Amino acid sequence: MVGNALREKVAIIGGGEKNLGGLLSRTFAEDGAKVVVHYHNDKSAAEETVQDIEGTGGHAVAVQGDLTQIADVRRLFDTAVDTYGGADIAVNTTGMVLRKPILETTEEEYDRMFAINSKAGFFFIQEAGRRLNDRGRIISIGTSLLAAFTDGYSTYAGGKSPLEHFTRAAAKEFADRGISVNVVAPGPMDTPFFYPQETPERVEFHQSQAMGNQLTHIDDVAPVIKFLATEGWWFTGQTMFPNGGYTTR
Repeated sequence: MVGNALREKVAIIGGGEKNLGGLLSRTFAEDGAKVVVHYHNDKSAAEETVQDIEGTGGHAVAVQGDLTQIADVRRLFDTAVDTYGGADIAVNTTGMVLRKPILETTEEEYDRMFAINSKAGFFFIQEAGRRLNDRGRIISIGTSLLAAFTDGYSTYAGGKSPLEHFTRAAAKEFADRGISVNVVAPGPMDTPFFYPQETPERVEFHQSQAMGNQLTHIDDVAPVIKFLATEGWWFTGQTMFPNGGYTTR
């Protein structure tokens, strides 16, 4: 995909209906890609994203699925093949965050966090490795807590951390087909995904840990993902941290 734009490529966006995923769906479509917009619960947001894309002459289809279920992961990729003849790019933006002390975390919460953040990530990568065209691109969304640490996020950061190891192994295993595999690990993002877990004081603290005294904006993350999906073909097995220098203490 050296030097190529996204025109006529097919992109599957896990969690592609809103927030970062919605921005990616629209951005990829604006650049000529055909987009498979996955959603879990928010059907109206998925339909709105598809309508926006089609309203500007693009091509998109929405697919509901629970990515913790392997059959739903496979059906997502089946849709890309059946609708557009194949797939070139697979980006998984899905995840679930929980801020809770270790001593208060239940077994049910642990299982749910690892199912969404780890199991779903693994089988998304697996299916992408099976189904993408040669020289495809696989990108997972991690967290900057892979490189920093703080209290309360044990099952979130712990559930996301295997993505790095899945990615490194897949980068080697898929290399003979020219498929790159990477993780993009933003800092806390200014989306509804973040705020329910935090107090105003902790939001202010997180803002203070990055340049410009701000949370990560999805508009600053999307270009990194687009780069990896196009000109950044030489990057593989990597974790990239677009976070404004975010640290925790």
